[in-house]
Amino acid sequence: MNVKMIPSWYYRQFDADYSLAVPAEGYGGWKRQELPIDLSRTALVSMHAWDCGGYEQYPGWHRAVEYIPRANRIASDVFPLLFESVRKRGMRLFHVADNSGYADGFGGYAKTLEIYKKHFGADPVPAPKSPVHDTVYNELVRFRRENSMPGLHNEPDVERGRSAMTFLPEAMPLDNEPIASNSGHLHALCLEYGVNHLVYVGFAINWCLQYSPGNMNDMADRGLICSAIREAVTAVENRESARYETHKEHGLWVTALKNGFVYDLKDFLEILV
Repeated sequence: MNVKMIPSWYYRQFDADYSLAVPAEGYGGWKRQELPIDLSRTALVSMHAWDCGGYEQYPGWHRAVEYIPRANRIASDVFPLLFESVRKRGMRLFHVADNSGYADGFGGYAKTLEIYKKHFGADPVPAPKSPVHDTVYNELVRFRRENSMPGLHNEPDVERGRSAMTFLPEAMPLDNEPIASNSGHLHALCLEYGVNHLVYVGFAINWCLQYSPGNMNDMADRGLICSAIREAVTAVENRESARYETHKEHGLWVTALKNGFVYDLKDFLEILV
């Protein structure tokens, strides 16, 4: 049977209590409810599971992107059993790469391009026009590059690392598993295979999974339910949030409030048996 019941985390964002000093403290908050999930209409989405090399290879990249070690631990500790269980159950597994070209040689990417052409035609959606780059614009871009992220001294390592980037070994697509590099590709895959629910894993829940091409916000706007597995994601954290991973908690809240549900790994694995 493809329809299973799974404990599902959602967030009750009502009712604000204006008798309280902080009305939002009247919200119901996190709740858990057994809800149906149709595995024949659901796909696991592995997004931006990148092999970023080790610290000794690209120290500047690791200095700017501190979540890489957490992502690597999730890939080694969570992905193997999760991916094996999904594949054994016959559930769809989609991969989302970026558009830097590292997916180009995979059969699953060529397959996706054909599916996209079938549903949307041969011509890609044109990119929006760039704004005028005047001196003030250039100065602001320069300042952010030097003072926000990644820092000029880290740029060479970031560029070297990204030029050699590929899928993490634990997240390597098998055979002709579909690979998308943008929201249009992922949308076409959902149309082709009758998928209406995407369960995201990968990196990072508050960054790529919400803002990069193929992200859950885009897909939710296209009519998909977009959920996540708590133990299979991490987040971009900052100095103030990293100790307690509070940005991950925020990313999961946004997921549950706007796009879908949050699942615990144990519960998700149990429905795949």
